[in-house]
Amino acid sequence: MSALRRGVALVVLAVGALTGAGCAADDDGRPLVVVSTNILGDVVEQVVGDEAEVVVLMRPNADPHSFEISAREAGRMQGADLVVSNGLGLEEGLQQHLDAAADEGVPTFVAGEVIEVLDYAEGDAAGTPDPHFWTDPARMVDVVEGLEAALVELDGVDADAVRAQAEAYLGRVRELDAELTRTFEAIPAERRALVTNHHVFGYLAQRYDFEVVGAVIPGGTTLAAPSASDLADLVTAIETTGVGAVFAESSSPDRLVRALAEEADVEVDVLPLFTESLTEPGGGAEDYLTLMRVNAERIAAGLA
Repeated sequence: MSALRRGVALVVLAVGALTGAGCAADDDGRPLVVVSTNILGDVVEQVVGDEAEVVVLMRPNADPHSFEISAREAGRMQGADLVVSNGLGLEEGLQQHLDAAADEGVPTFVAGEVIEVLDYAEGDAAGTPDPHFWTDPARMVDVVEGLEAALVELDGVDADAVRAQAEAYLGRVRELDAELTRTFEAIPAERRALVTNHHVFGYLAQRYDFEVVGAVIPGGTTLAAPSASDLADLVTAIETTGVGAVFAESSSPDRLVRALAEEADVEVDVLPLFTESLTEPGGGAEDYLTLMRVNAERIAAGLA
């Protein structure tokens, strides 16, 4: 072999080795599941365990309505074995990529398609689907069961292992539901009124018999903005109902909520809740079950 041919062969081998190394870093042989939001990402990880590689696109403390992804992440979606999303209009900044993956034939699981959907009752989004179903653990039972059915169909997973993990997690979600029922029993019926940054607790209100008095942002998305009349109406509602606390998402600025509390002719506390995103480890809401428990405790303390 000539020196030139030996050189070409070495280059080819080197490129092949690098290419193989790159593939190994991205593909360990397990099916790839790409999940849009971090709340659903946690649930998927609990159900599938080590049987699949799970990539969660939404970072901790991000806003599900507006977060964006890189070109590489978009590419991984189109090469996934399953894409899991919330649906119902939640992932506004991601929808084009979800649609593109579906158009390419990537299998999808849309959690909003396996639950009983509520529509917003008021505000700019009235009559449109409310995507915040995770605030009701009973509906999350439906999501987990739907995920189980989708995940056991993936080539390469141990279906029995997935079913066992799903059953264990379903037990924890059902216990969460019972625990929240007990926690909210401490709140008198006349004080079960919620005011938040935007309409996010419709499902929780239905499940545990709360009244949603209103929201500083009258739409179903943090991308909306309140008008002066919206704020005036909400001040009137707060004064009429006498609520003792309003709740602001921990990941969103609460300046408007505090301004609203100062305008109302009642003493109102502003309490932070984890509503639309998990936190980083140590942030207080590292997983879905913890998020729900912390919120329930803060709601009960603020209203009881």
